[in-house]
Amino acid sequence: MREIAAGLERRREELAEELERLTEPPVAGQNLSFGKRIGDGTTEAVERISTTLAARSIAATLSDVDRALEKIAEGSYGVCESCGRQISAERLEAMPQTLSCIDCAATRSSR
Repeated sequence: MREIAAGLERRREELAEELERLTEPPVAGQNLSFGKRIGDGTTEAVERISTTLAARSIAATLSDVDRALEKIAEGSYGVCESCGRQISAERLEAMPQTLSCIDCAATRSSR
């Protein structure tokens, strides 16, 4: 369990650094706007939207990592938060921050 926790801690640091980089405020004086023609402003605005979406995804993963670390500390790591069944070892190996079994994850994503 210590190896899993150490791996999650490393992942947490990586995600936090990436999130900080993505959420840095834009350089003062930059004008982000959509125009009738594709230009620097439009390109930068589209990049900013993409960056925002990436930051949201990273923040969600970071939250899952934090919760997985909490579950390790409380002794409930590897138990699905939705149905209470054990999460398969293969799933935990592939996604150590996962909080749900494959069945519950599939149900949630099909909604």
